[in-house]
Amino acid sequence: MDKVPGKLELFLGYAKIGLLGFGGVGPWSRHVIVEERKWLSERDYAEVLGLGQILPGPNVGNASVMIGRRFHGLTGSLIATCGLYIGPLCILIILSVLYELYGARPGVAPFMQGVAAAAAGMVIGTAIKMGQNLRPPPELIAVGLLAVAGAAFLRLPLPLIVVVLAPLGIWLSLRRSWKPAP
Repeated sequence: MDKVPGKLELFLGYAKIGLLGFGGVGPWSRHVIVEERKWLSERDYAEVLGLGQILPGPNVGNASVMIGRRFHGLTGSLIATCGLYIGPLCILIILSVLYELYGARPGVAPFMQGVAAAAAGMVIGTAIKMGQNLRPPPELIAVGLLAVAGAAFLRLPLPLIVVVLAPLGIWLSLRRSWKPAP
């Protein structure tokens, strides 16, 4: 079912993700990989992203290594990762120079707050969209809600949430798969 991209297409796809991912590339990564280019199914993407989430480092960056390797081995990992980071790196260098020159002006702080609000909304929207498409069973929805409560309300460290809830989610998922089909 997955469409195998060529190396140039892999680089350009990840370059697009990197360049459009203001405030985080998660929403754009899913859109490009699952919806637009159909490189992975929603479930495959969620599994790769979930594995990228529990590894140290940026989750989409970790996922780019795994997805690139899936299609073109080590070369694919390097191509996807370079594509993801080359555009933002160039923009960051330019913006750093501009911020150094103009960062103290009065309109800069409200501008940054507005951008942060829009980025947070994109992340929440993507999470809702993924949840709707995956249609997890009620017990896994409960695990996800516990993770949200732990992060948003209890302000627990993310590694602690993963260490506690990932085994619970895995166990619940395995338990469901062991049940005989009706």
